[in-house]
Amino acid sequence: MSIRYPNGKAYQASKGQNKKQPEKKFSFSNRGMTLEEDLNETNTYYLERQIAVIHKKPTPVQIVNVDYPSRSAAVIKEAYFKQASTTDYNGIFKGRYIDFEAKETKNSTSFPLQNFHQHQIDHMRSVLEQGGICFVILRFAATEEIFLLEATHLLQFWSRQMNGGRKSMTKAEIEAVAYKIPIGYQPRIHYISVIEQLYF
Repeated sequence: MSIRYPNGKAYQASKGQNKKQPEKKFSFSNRGMTLEEDLNETNTYYLERQIAVIHKKPTPVQIVNVDYPSRSAAVIKEAYFKQASTTDYNGIFKGRYIDFEAKETKNSTSFPLQNFHQHQIDHMRSVLEQGGICFVILRFAATEEIFLLEATHLLQFWSRQMNGGRKSMTKAEIEAVAYKIPIGYQPRIHYISVIEQLYF
């Protein structure tokens, strides 16, 4: 199957991607999981215990060529990634709409704003204007630290950048206004506990 980006360029997997990777060694603290995997596991925990209903939005793909080798099977031969969607996750908690983006960086002293896109910023602003709860979950991979940063603060950092200021948020700035979320076992990233304190 060939998948293409909106500009028509073909998607190519990195070399060795299909080869069996050696098993990762990891500590209990992160178990070798990505931020997305940890959040998906957390959201499953919330759903199973009827705490909240939060889902990851699917990546939009436009299918342009399908082969039907048999009546009971269809094989996608060509598809394009559509324009990126808004934010990663949305759902509901105690009757309030929840919407958030999840990002991680290998940088240990700052978080580059280039990780975000203008359409995501515009979307977050619209969610806030409608009274929704909107935030970003930031992970510093080097130190295994995770923060919940309310969208109002992210919008301020973004505005500073657009007005000629620095193109990143320093870790000190994030620590001053964000909420640190410890990595646990069940759930992995208990961000709802922060939302509970802030809004309920």
